[in-house]
Amino acid sequence: MAPPLLSFLFFTLLLFFSAHSELCNPQDKKVLLQIKKELNNPYVLTSWKPDTDCCDWYVVQCDRVSHRIISLTLFADSLSFQIPAAVGDLPHLETLDFHKLPNLTGPIHPAIAKLKNLKFLRIDWTNLSGPVPDFLSELKNLTYLNLAFNNLSGSIPPSLALLPNLGALFLDRNKLTGSIPHSFGMFSSVPDLYLYLSHNQLSGTIPSSFANMDFSVIDLSRNKLVGDASVVFGANKTTQIVDLSRNLFQFDLSKVVFPKSLTSLDLNHNKITGSIPVEMTALNLQFLNVSYNRLCGQIPVGGKLQSFDNSSYFHNRCLCGAPLASCKS
Repeated sequence: MAPPLLSFLFFTLLLFFSAHSELCNPQDKKVLLQIKKELNNPYVLTSWKPDTDCCDWYVVQCDRVSHRIISLTLFADSLSFQIPAAVGDLPHLETLDFHKLPNLTGPIHPAIAKLKNLKFLRIDWTNLSGPVPDFLSELKNLTYLNLAFNNLSGSIPPSLALLPNLGALFLDRNKLTGSIPHSFGMFSSVPDLYLYLSHNQLSGTIPSSFANMDFSVIDLSRNKLVGDASVVFGANKTTQIVDLSRNLFQFDLSKVVFPKSLTSLDLNHNKITGSIPVEMTALNLQFLNVSYNRLCGQIPVGGKLQSFDNSSYFHNRCLCGAPLASCKS
């Protein structure tokens, strides 16, 4: 049995090292406690206690080497708040995620512009209002930006195209107005950008600069866009999914050159004329909808074109052939 003195020293040292084994950076911990205070000490942040290691706290993550806070995620909660200004005081943050928070209100806080290491920014399914701020273009490390399903209004800042590493941009399901910036055809980021601008009130034409862009996915549906949309296509592109439905586009479909990579095409509810080009039989289409347009002529036979039912083709001016009624001889 150990002498009493040795036992005392052992437990003293154990308490000493336990008290000094916290990994979390003290300044980061101070900021997180300030965020908790600004959020009125919600139940979801119960684990955020001053006497515990903040690297073990719920909804945050520390870097394994530096032990700085690199991720803050709040999701699916009835928490009522505006974005805390203290969020901008976590300089090593790489992920900021506010997802499905219906009682998150107010604008996108300018403090976010201080997060120069941010790679992933998602603030979606909330009640945020105000504009898409121009200062987001200062976050040069962003690879993913999702501001969908909010109440954002105003025009889209052209400066977002200056983000050099952006791979996905979601601005859909808002109340955005104005035209699509010409600069969106000059993204310097990865070539297979995902662009979602659907369910807004955008107007005008698709910028001619889109001829230079090779989007992997482009969704411009449910806006008020007009003119020739064929600029999004091209023989040398690798685009897979295109949704231009429920706009006011007007162009000749028979003159469009489709990329061989195309797997999904939705053009329904526009003013598109011409006929379906026979080249579409060579596409490996998994989805097609050209209904409610002004197309004429026989649907080419072959490929996947007959695998879709009549709802993919109906309500056109004089389109005929399977799966629609036979063409008159």
